[in-house]
Amino acid sequence: MVTYKIELNAIDIGNELNWLRQILMTRSKLNANEESPFEDVFDIEPPNITESESGYAHLVKANNFGFVERFILILSAVPYIKPELLDVFIQKNQTTHQLFTEFGGKVSDQHLGFLPTGETVMFILAANNLARRFALIKPFEGDHPFAKKQMLWLAQVSGHASFLNGQICLSQEVLDMITTGEIKKPTFSTEFPARLLETNMNWNDLVLDHNTLVQLKEIEIWLNHHDQLMDDWQMKSKLKPGYKTLFYGPPGTGKTLTATLLAKKVGLDVYRIDLSQTVSKYIGETEKNLAKVFDKAESKNWILFFDEADALFGKRTATKDAHDRHANQQVSYLLQRIEEYNGMVILASNLKSNIDDAFLRRFQTIVRFPVPSPRERYVIWQKAFSEKCTFAGDIDLLAIADNYELAGGSIINAVQYASLMALDRESSEIRMSDILKGVKREYHKSGRTI
Repeated sequence: MVTYKIELNAIDIGNELNWLRQILMTRSKLNANEESPFEDVFDIEPPNITESESGYAHLVKANNFGFVERFILILSAVPYIKPELLDVFIQKNQTTHQLFTEFGGKVSDQHLGFLPTGETVMFILAANNLARRFALIKPFEGDHPFAKKQMLWLAQVSGHASFLNGQICLSQEVLDMITTGEIKKPTFSTEFPARLLETNMNWNDLVLDHNTLVQLKEIEIWLNHHDQLMDDWQMKSKLKPGYKTLFYGPPGTGKTLTATLLAKKVGLDVYRIDLSQTVSKYIGETEKNLAKVFDKAESKNWILFFDEADALFGKRTATKDAHDRHANQQVSYLLQRIEEYNGMVILASNLKSNIDDAFLRRFQTIVRFPVPSPRERYVIWQKAFSEKCTFAGDIDLLAIADNYELAGGSIINAVQYASLMALDRESSEIRMSDILKGVKREYHKSGRTI
């Protein structure tokens, strides 16, 4: 069933396509010195979307886009929405048997239609007007909302070719917004090496040391008030953008869960980047992988959670060879992006001593996640079991918590084992023997014995 959002977008995009078609026809007539009702393509007024509530209209109005931005936006969407509209450009020069160079554009094996480039924009809007051509470069520069918000960009070109020969690439997010109206969250891939962290748990389910909770409260306060601090209090000139923190502690002490719940509590998304998997042995690849994450995150106010931070931020040794210089380049690049990022960045490590002291000074807070105390372990044991299970008479969770030093993650694993054993017996009763087997399994993982 067609949704209301889709209907609104269909109306506005349909009108925008008709406007684009009129522009293309006018440029064709003007280029051939034929009679045209318009002396300039800029005389063709874009559709009025002032009162529209479509996703497309919201995008245009929120960014105060004018004629040029709207033209580039709809032109970049045509290959996805109505590719036949650009078939007029798929014609060859009878002398060179090549596409007319002034059209720009590309034709690929993956797409049968015409793919517009920066040069296509120049031809349609500027023609032979050099001053206008120079002005039209602005939308493709880094300080324009197109680039800042990663809406659209020109694909990289090889060699010394003009950057305007790059195909206009439209982000999936913008395409979703102007078509279905439903923006999909990015998924893990080589193009986006980060995973969205989600949980069904709530903040009250978290069991942590008191001092850890105090520091986390400070982080929560920053997340809730950083815009007011920077904008209303005009502290941008005095404070560095964003907030950087280190979570350190043994595996299973809640670092990842805390980052997930913190984001959930303040209504933000948190993306996990495993640096041990992202770091590439190929020069330049790590920077590219991380750039894709930061570029998407810049305007989203995401929390970025870098797990296994030791992979890039470990103790540095003297530079002895090209590999060391390459590693230092990766660290420098990531540090630069973290320094410039205006959101929350969390780095996680098992040991604080693994992180270079030069990096530690850059963090606003350093949060320790110790192995839970016996009292904390008892609360975790209590919260971990299903409400549908029962306990055998010999089970004493307080004694288990006192006698066996386990992190929260290990306790959850032991609870899962004991619960599965009960289900396998077609019973809801948890047995002490199964809990102890689960504990023993966790001890063995870390080379300990009961």
